Amino acid sequence: MGHPRTHAGPAIAVSDLRMRYGDKDVLTGLDLEIEAGGVTALLGPNGAGKTTTIEILEGFRGRSAGDVSVLGVDPAHGDERWRAQLGVVLQEWRDNGKWKVRDIVTHFAEYYKPYTNPWGADELLDMVGLAEQAGQRVRTLSGGQRRRLDVALGIIGRPALLFLDEPTTGFDPHARREFHELIHRLTDLDGTTILLTTHDLDEAEKLAERILILAGGRIIADGSPDQLARAASTTAEVKWIQDGKLQIHATEDATDFVRKLLATDDGKVTELEIHRASLEDAYLELVAQFEAGEAATAVDAFKEVTR
Repeated sequence: MGHPRTHAGPAIAVSDLRMRYGDKDVLTGLDLEIEAGGVTALLGPNGAGKTTTIEILEGFRGRSAGDVSVLGVDPAHGDERWRAQLGVVLQEWRDNGKWKVRDIVTHFAEYYKPYTNPWGADELLDMVGLAEQAGQRVRTLSGGQRRRLDVALGIIGRPALLFLDEPTTGFDPHARREFHELIHRLTDLDGTTILLTTHDLDEAEKLAERILILAGGRIIADGSPDQLARAASTTAEVKWIQDGKLQIHATEDATDFVRKLLATDDGKVTELEIHRASLEDAYLELVAQFEAGEAATAVDAFKEVTR
């Protein structure tokens, strides 16, 4: 069972968002719109304004100027019914160590019952991979298990919009893969809109259909992982083995090059690989240009590719 949609517009709409702390401008005119459904990743260097932006969207922090709408409501005036539609998974949370896992999930579910139909504790714990730990005290969980509990508490009210802040910190590769499957399930089956912040570029590339890069208090790139990777570099590297020797060729049209290579091949080309720029390459290049004072050039290049 999914959550009911309570408004027909975008999940998040932000216009000219500004935030100043003393004489320091953290957000300098941020514009953003996120439609309902799917995963959007918000990336950026430390100090770029990611945490401030998320806290404003969640209603935990006021703003200096600008218009903000989250699920059709200004977060500065959101009531409990509005807040029940949000799920929040903070970067770190270490309270309630004496509670048993099932008990704390059941307790949190009670807060949502006046507004929504929360998950049952056992069903939810099974979904996040904590069924075997249901009777354990929270303080006895491993780091990865504790993170799964954080996620469970964030989604217990079947949120229309879920904020995930560095969600897989402390996860081993197996737990990380299971978490990714859970996120896909939330978006595919329940239609949840997810805004993800992460420093793990590989994770962002796997999970998000849309990448936003924040620097200097505004969005400087917006597109799919593939669009941003292509913006970083139009050159692909082709590797293959021929007559027992490794061959490497850089080309702007890998498809055409490989087609011609195979057309003239006498069967001796093996282990063919094509390497294109990754999202990490794009991110590092754009942020480096921005920090070198070439922001306008970088933004124009990305707009050209993602148009």
